[in-house]
Amino acid sequence: MEETKNNNPIEEARRYVANAEEIIKKAKYDPELKCYTDSKYIKAAGDYLWKGCLIALDAVLQVRKGKGRPSIEKYKEAARKRDGKLLNSINIGYDTMHLYMGYDGTRNKKTCDSGFEYANDIIGRCATMLPVPVCA
Repeated sequence: MEETKNNNPIEEARRYVANAEEIIKKAKYDPELKCYTDSKYIKAAGDYLWKGCLIALDAVLQVRKGKGRPSIEKYKEAARKRDGKLLNSINIGYDTMHLYMGYDGTRNKKTCDSGFEYANDIIGRCATMLPVPVCA
């Protein structure tokens, strides 16, 4: 896993997803049961996925104002005003990445795969919403 600081929030968010991919590779998978056998790696991967999404969302939605951390409700409200599809992805992605993977450590492979899909969807949507930098 890389340790460099990146000024591009979308690249940084994608780096978190790449790190989550490396982490989940360490989880043993049982193809017969269609699930992972160790939730420790699922929890870590879910946390990385959600943190990557927050980096992208912070760049687009600008909800980190003042002291303290914003609640998920602030992200949802800002997304509701900006893009309904992004809001839908946040709703499902939050449950999948943060709750099912990060907290619960679900071992279900389909759930974990969908966590990666929603992370990539959220980050991709945020990438299209950022202004294009003008080169001098």
